[in-house]
Amino acid sequence: MKVTTNDIQAWLQDFAATIEKNKDYLSELDTPIGDGDHGNNMHRGMTEYLVVSKGNEPSSIANNFKVLAMALISKVGGASGPLYGSAFMNMAKAAKDLPEITTTEELISILTAGFDGIKNRGKAELGDKTMLDVWGPSITLLKEGRFSSQEIEQLKEQTKDLQAKKGRASYLGERSIGHIDPGAASSALLFQTLLPYLN
Repeated sequence: MKVTTNDIQAWLQDFAATIEKNKDYLSELDTPIGDGDHGNNMHRGMTEYLVVSKGNEPSSIANNFKVLAMALISKVGGASGPLYGSAFMNMAKAAKDLPEITTTEELISILTAGFDGIKNRGKAELGDKTMLDVWGPSITLLKEGRFSSQEIEQLKEQTKDLQAKKGRASYLGERSIGHIDPGAASSALLFQTLLPYLN
């Protein structure tokens, strides 16, 4: 594995483009169990990232993550901005001294820092029907060498069967069952856009 600073920037720009394509879908997922604005919120944050990062040669992997974290925290409303922002800020700290990512272990360490950032900010656990239910198992898939688009998609789909314990969706109780968590869906897009850079 060799993931460079430029690869990380390209990944995050791909994620921004994928969010733009899927913003209506993400907001539709959010409508029955949230505020109905997850797609638009994420699109606003990722557009800000593109504005800041375009034409700027990132100085490091950590710098990429920090620029995205600041864009999301400043532009994304609701819970998504602080949660994703915390994830990428933690990932920036974890990647501080790395000129490039050369092992699966290094990538796992960075993503685990992101997972911890979300968990600490949102006070959620695995199984609470949040983005953690894609982040945590995706890290496990990486460890097991089973990190693939199909597996990530399945993680997203599995949130449908969970009852929400956190956020606005938790107010619905059992009525939250049967709906895919929008944060899990955007997280699945994040990991699916990472895949091409891991060869």
